[in-house]
Amino acid sequence: MIKVLIADDHSLIREGFKKIIARESDITVVGEAADSSEVMGFLEKQSCDIVVLDITMPGKNGLDILGDIRLRYPDLNVLILSMHAVEHYALRALKNGARGYLTKESAPDELIKAIRKINGGRMYISQEVAEQLAYNIGGKSEKMPHDNLSDREFQVLQLLAKGKTISEIGEMLAISASTVSTYRQRILEKLNLKNTSELILYAVNNRLIE
Repeated sequence: MIKVLIADDHSLIREGFKKIIARESDITVVGEAADSSEVMGFLEKQSCDIVVLDITMPGKNGLDILGDIRLRYPDLNVLILSMHAVEHYALRALKNGARGYLTKESAPDELIKAIRKINGGRMYISQEVAEQLAYNIGGKSEKMPHDNLSDREFQVLQLLAKGKTISEIGEMLAISASTVSTYRQRILEKLNLKNTSELILYAVNNRLIE
């Protein structure tokens, strides 16, 4: 039996995935989590084979949680789910150790297939992700300025674009306000922007926020 932990801050999404998995005789949901503390708290007490992890979580985001899991449970498989387009997060997630990446649009059709494939020791790469990887490796696609941001810079960019203040971001990411300000300055420089207003416009135009 393949044991799955579903980590998503939306209860309706969790219920939907549970119904999909409940149809299968070889897969079972052993737990749910709505944020990073619940994910890590579950893993400290129980085992599972795969964590189905939403990229957009309150507090630490999916990439941060993925990093924590890789550090403490290096053999645990993680399947990333995202509302964002493949080009925004797929490569970052796979480079950080995820075993697969699904958009929530495709998840109902591909979730079971992905879980079985990952549990069998392989990675799950959808056609969309495969094409993005091919373009990235072959250098055929033109890189966007935000592709040069580190994972943390990209996270700060998204939070600033959502209207979070420097102090709020610091609290969410457990870093100082001055560190957040440093990240903000680096982001502006890398994107060739002058201020936060331009940063927000950039993020909206490039569909970097939900």
